[in-house]
Amino acid sequence: MQDEYLTIALSKGNLLKPTMKLFAGIGLPVEGVSEESRSMVFSYDKENLRYLMCRPTDVPTYVEQGAADLGIVGKDVIVEQAKDVFEMADLKYSYCRFVVAGPADLKDIELKELNYKRVATKFPVVAERFFRSQGLQVEIIKLHGNIELAPLMGMADIIVDIVSTGRTLRENNLVELLTIMDSTTRLISNRVSYRTKHHRIQSLIETMQDFVRGGEVL
Repeated sequence: MQDEYLTIALSKGNLLKPTMKLFAGIGLPVEGVSEESRSMVFSYDKENLRYLMCRPTDVPTYVEQGAADLGIVGKDVIVEQAKDVFEMADLKYSYCRFVVAGPADLKDIELKELNYKRVATKFPVVAERFFRSQGLQVEIIKLHGNIELAPLMGMADIIVDIVSTGRTLRENNLVELLTIMDSTTRLISNRVSYRTKHHRIQSLIETMQDFVRGGEVL
């Protein structure tokens, strides 16, 4: 029966390869899983397991709505969307961080001096929550891409973005001013599924955590 399946929403892109390495390492099937496949659903009847191939930003919605029992997604997406899901495990891979960045002449600026600045970002919830927590008022300008361009064109004073190496910032003559928070890949669960399929989900969580603690590099 369909309800016997455990359905996991996978993130396309950079998270997919290490996720498949994790799954293979703990004995879950990975045969045929590929972004290049025309199929967006990968079913394994023997294991009563199903994967959904999703955009990372859609994973929490699939899990919240119950279309998937579990999801693999970055902490950055979880924090920005604030969906009603359980965050079950830190899988430790695909590290990146939220930063405030700006032109080089702001390098030594104090946090309080960012008050009333214009902030360009793809993550308005994270940005607004951070500045509010610091007692600062800023104008949030939401963009969907190429936010490094905003300070260069005078549209914003600073940006809030997620970075790994910082290379894109440097190529656009921007510097990191401070770190807001770190982000790694997380396992999330639908709240109802965690109750109705508790034994299977909890066993999988523990298996994943043991594998991660074993020091495997993903």
